[in-house]
Formats: sequence, structure tokens, C-alpha cells
Amino acid sequence: MTKLKRNHVLFFILMCLILVFYLIPVFFQVITAFKADKEISLMGFRWLPEKWTFDAFVNAWKMANWPQAFLNSVVMTIFVIVVCLSINLLAGYAFARLKFRGSDLLFIILLMGLMIPAQSIIIPQFIIVRSLGLYDTIWGSAICYLSAPMGVFLAKQFYLSFPRELDEAASLDGCSKFGTYIRVYLPLSTTIIATLTITKGTQVWNDFFYPLIMTTSQRNNTLQLCLQLFKGSSTTHFNWLMAAATATSLPMVILYFSAQKYFVEGLQTTGMKN
Repeated sequence: MTKLKRNHVLFFILMCLILVFYLIPVFFQVITAFKADKEISLMGFRWLPEKWTFDAFVNAWKMANWPQAFLNSVVMTIFVIVVCLSINLLAGYAFARLKFRGSDLLFIILLMGLMIPAQSIIIPQFIIVRSLGLYDTIWGSAICYLSAPMGVFLAKQFYLSFPRELDEAASLDGCSKFGTYIRVYLPLSTTIIATLTITKGTQVWNDFFYPLIMTTSQRNNTLQLCLQLFKGSSTTHFNWLMAAATATSLPMVILYFSAQKYFVEGLQTTGMKN
């Protein structure tokens, strides 16, 4: 076996170990969802349930208004994705293809937002949301996700991979800068759109922080807020909780696998080569 092949084998084994490391919690979550209450205790712990049952899913369904929570999560996620895509793609195109004074400094200031944790600015965000009359609505939580410097960064890196000849050809055909973006670059942006959709959609769908701060009434609960209902003062039905967590994670799993090809390509910032 050559050194190159040996390195490939070692790399493959390492990736398999990392995959197993990440899949064990997922496996434990799904298996626990099919266990009865008596099997959850440490004394009677088993990897596989003695009897597979859907009782945990049935009991979890009765714990919250899941259709309303699902609708709230879907509406908020779609709204944030659409707005963020519009902003991120345009901003990324401007930074990558247009030359204007102060663009580099402005881009550095934008990236500094990545170093600011959401918890440190929650008070001014709360004041702004309340002053806009959006407190205790899903829109109050939604606007807090619209700041997305990472999305602008990824869009810029993607558009930098295109040759300058595209801009020159579009200019000769009479396209304006915005027309070039709409007619040339946007139709070629499938991979970055899929990447930003998955990353931003997952962030909004799985977030617990902003809905907890910006909403109080149960009618505005998201799926993640409903999961906290399973934590009791004296006991917690972990099989019910795992059943609910498994069900609520399925939409994002389906979204990822349906766009997996474009997501990987987008992370690699591939595009047309010179």
C-alpha cells in the first residue's frame, strides 16, 4: 500500500469515527422516543426498547398546541430566509463586483458583527422591538435574525469566483449593474442560495433565545418554546421530550438532504473558473 492510499484509509477511518461520535446522540434521541416510561430510569437502561411503542409521541402531542407552534415557526423561518437572501445576495454582489470608496472598510465593519454575541445586545433589541409595537409577536423575534454578516461574507466569496468577463459582456449588452445582477448572477446563484437557506433556516428554526425573550403568550410559541413544557418541577418525561424533539427536527433534516448537493458546493464557494 502506497503512502497516499494509506493516508486516504486513515482519513476515511477518522471520518467514520467522527460520524459515529455525532450520530450516537441522534440515535439515543430517536430510540428513547420509542421507549416506555419504565425504561427511562438508569436502573433499567437499555440501548434498544423492550417493546417499541408510539405512546411517547401520542402523549407529547397532547402537551402543547403543536399546529399553531408549527405554523409560527414556519412563517417566521420563511420570512427571515426570504428577507436575508434578498439582503445578503445584493450586499455580497456589491462587495464582490462593484468598486466604491470605503468598500473594504465597510466590509471589515460588517464582519465585526460576527464577534458580537446576541446576548450582549438583547436589551437594545428588546427596546427597539417594543417601540415598534412588535413585542409578543413572531415578527418581533423575526426581525432580530435579519442581521447576517456571515451570509454577506459567503455571498461575497461566491461572487468573487466569477470572471470579470461576465460583467464586461453584460455591460456591452447594455445591462446596468443591477441588471447584471438580476440577469446574469442571480440565475447562477443556486448553490449560495441553498447554502444560506439551510444555514439561516436552521438557525431560526432551532433558536430558543429570541422567542423566549420577545414573546409571552402561548399563541406565539414556536416549536422550541413548546419543548420546555416537558420539563416539570419534580419529574421530566424524557421519552416524551425526545419524541417531540425528533418530530420537530424532521423539517430541517428533510431540507438539508433535499439541498445537500448545493449546500456542499456553496460551502466550497465554487462557481465559474477563469
